[in-house]
Parts: sequence; C-alpha cells; structure tokens
Amino acid sequence: MPRFYLPQLPNQGELALPESIVRHIHVLRLQAGDEIVLFDGQGMRVAATLQQVEKRKAACTIDSFLESDSESPLRIHLIQAVSSGERMDFTLQKSVELGVASITPVLSERCVVRLQGERADKRVQRWQEIAVSACEQCGRDIVPPVRPILRLADYLRQAAAEDGLKLLMSLQNAQSLREKQPAQRPVYLLIGPEGGWTAAEEQAAVQAGFEAITLGKRILRTETASLAAIAAMQTLWGDFC
Repeated sequence: MPRFYLPQLPNQGELALPESIVRHIHVLRLQAGDEIVLFDGQGMRVAATLQQVEKRKAACTIDSFLESDSESPLRIHLIQAVSSGERMDFTLQKSVELGVASITPVLSERCVVRLQGERADKRVQRWQEIAVSACEQCGRDIVPPVRPILRLADYLRQAAAEDGLKLLMSLQNAQSLREKQPAQRPVYLLIGPEGGWTAAEEQAAVQAGFEAITLGKRILRTETASLAAIAAMQTLWGDFC
C-alpha cells in the first residue's frame, strides 16, 4: 500500500493532501477509491482512502489507526564523516532503511567535502528529505533526524557526556564487534571519511569514550563500513536475529 509522510496528521475526518503528495499520487497513477497509508514521522500511522484525485489536488478520508511496529529495539546513532558525491546520500538512505535512530554528519581533517553556512543548511535539508523518502519506502513510521553538520572536535566535546556504547571504526588496536555488548544502552557509531581518521582524531575519539572496533582485516569504503556495521549490530543485538 503506498505510504506518504504528512507531519501534521489529523486523527479523523476528510483531509486535503499537500501538493508534494498530490504529485506522488499522479506518478503512482492512484485513483479515487485507492487505499493509502499516512504517517507523521513521530510514530503515528493511519489507513486512508482517496476520495478525490484531480490534476492539482487530492483528498482522502482517514479510516483507522494502524499499529506502528517497524522500529528496531536497538538505538543506533550514526556519526558519519561527510563523504563526497552521491556516497553520503546513499549512506544516509540505506542507514535509515537499516534502522538508525539519528544521523550526525561531521567534518574531519580528511573530508573531501567542506560545507558551511547556507550551503551546509541546504545539504542537511536535502539529507532530511532523503531520510523521509527512505521511511516511506521501508515502512518506518519514525523519521530519524539528520542533525546539523558539526566539526569532529565539536561533536566529541558533547559526546563525552553521552551515556551509551561508543564505537569507532578503525584497524588500530581494534576489537571484534562480537566482544561488545550494548546492554540496553544506545550505540554511537563513529565512521570516518574516504581518507580515514588521522591519528590525532582517533586519539581524541578514544578520550571521548569511543572504543575501536573492526569488522575484519579488509579496509572498507566509508559507505560500506557504515552499512556493514549497522547490519552487523542489528544481527547481534537488534531485530535482524
């Protein structure tokens, strides 16, 4: 059943749908009488029926509330060094599908992309739209927030006070993921850029409470490392098992 994100979702009655959803309805060739699902990104999901589909407008009636059960019990917070081109878009999209709870983009010394000011704000907005689209596709009813871009040093200062299992992807003095256990705590996963972390950055992360882990002896691309680690965690501790 087609799913659409609607942040201001009423709990009953007839509803005129916004232009963004109307365009999507036309792309899918939906008609009056077709059933759809609307979700507000905070966990509320309803079944609805299209009552009107015209060129520039559409309306539906809300039929019933639906139980939301698509969230993983494992709270993974991805802290991802900003990568270039479509790699970052891909990483965000797939990490949402895999169940991350939030995404914080960070800028490290070896990041190829440098974003700041209005350009950074627009990129974060685009990434949030990608997260919404991923939720529409995969069936999640809670949209993970994409946080504002931070310098790695700034993130690590605030991370020092966070309670949870803090993991750093690295080949230096790293342990296997199997040796860790979140014990009902959130997991903070720190992934480096295409060029990897500098020695100083790794040391700063360790001082902020991060522990180095590895998924094997092979060096993974930044987008592969993120998604492989999230999938492995979901298998060990989340809802993949």
